[in-house]
Amino acid sequence: MDTTLHVRSRSHLTIALAAGAVFALGLGLRQSLPLFISLLNSHTGVGYATVSLAFGLSQLMWGMAQPVAGAIADRWGPRPVMIAGATVFSIAVAATPVADSAITLMLLIGVAAAAGAGAIGPAMLMSAANRLIPEAHRALASGIINAGGSVGQFTILPLTQLLIGTAGWQPALVLLGAAGLAAIPAIRVITRTAPAHANAHAGAAGGGTVGSATVGSALRGALQDPGFLLLNAGFFACGFHVAFISTHLPGVVALCGMPATVSAWSLSLIGLCNILGSLFIGKAIQTVPMKYALAVLYFARALLIMAFVVAPKTPLTFALFGAGLGFTYLSTVPPTIGLVAKLCGARYLATLFGVVMLSHQLGGFLGAWLGGKAFEVTGSYDWMWQADIALCLLAALLHLPIREARPLPLAAGQAQPT
Repeated sequence: MDTTLHVRSRSHLTIALAAGAVFALGLGLRQSLPLFISLLNSHTGVGYATVSLAFGLSQLMWGMAQPVAGAIADRWGPRPVMIAGATVFSIAVAATPVADSAITLMLLIGVAAAAGAGAIGPAMLMSAANRLIPEAHRALASGIINAGGSVGQFTILPLTQLLIGTAGWQPALVLLGAAGLAAIPAIRVITRTAPAHANAHAGAAGGGTVGSATVGSALRGALQDPGFLLLNAGFFACGFHVAFISTHLPGVVALCGMPATVSAWSLSLIGLCNILGSLFIGKAIQTVPMKYALAVLYFARALLIMAFVVAPKTPLTFALFGAGLGFTYLSTVPPTIGLVAKLCGARYLATLFGVVMLSHQLGGFLGAWLGGKAFEVTGSYDWMWQADIALCLLAALLHLPIREARPLPLAAGQAQPT
């Protein structure tokens, strides 16, 4: 019996690691694109605000793609959706050097690359993994998958900056696009039995009432749940400041007169420290109510941003800010997806968490676009930092009224993934 549990635990870990590898490629490649903002602006001549609008559109499209991809995957299985998404993303990134106008830039980065990345985003990956991983192991598996995205951010961003400096920005984009195809073998691992088990996790992970409902009735039920709406509002604030920082931190560094390597390493440190944050939160939410974990994370972000705003701007300041923010950066994802499953059930998790991600990306669109507008109008990012702090504090408060059952400890004999 112990041998069987150990084998199953190893299999669950393999699935989580494979999903984490896909997230590493998807997030790492996607987060490296802002390093090209000034280069694309010089190449196309469309203006900084227009390039920021393209990246803002990509935030919005990434969010819109996830519930659509999730609904298709909930009906037909995730494998074809995710493979198609990885392929479209790779082609769009590789084709970006041919963009010579605002419309082509928006179509490639704002629409095609973002939609493809959305099909291999966290909603799809965690839902696909949940089809194969039992409920007792899902919180920790979510932390492992989330940490994979951080590994990609930590490794791919400095490599991208190196490629830009050695090969040039256009070959760098082509190579990044080709690298995206490496996600396909890992996608096959995490979806190898998904079609046969598409309904295996219906109604799991909580007392949701939508286990056997249609996707439409599940969505209507979720939208009538105050807790689900509060979760969406909090994740909107999360998207605003995550997108603002990831898109415009290179601009903040340049405004302070420091080299581009400072922004690349700062963003990489966000990814490195988020590995620790993701694994920590994945373990913590097995015993701590998820709504309280989210409230603490958002409050901690507000304090970090306040400290950064008043601190003298040096490379060390940016490094410490990246490290501190990294611990909380993607750590919101495991408790958020866990709350969706608790509130609504897990049968249509890809669709329902996709809706929450859409709210996140609506905030992301505003964070990326308004950051560019603010800089173009005022020559600084000051009022964006102030809005960022206010939204972090609001998000912390919004999670407190959510009604959540306390997490249950693992039953005796249930093995942790090792």
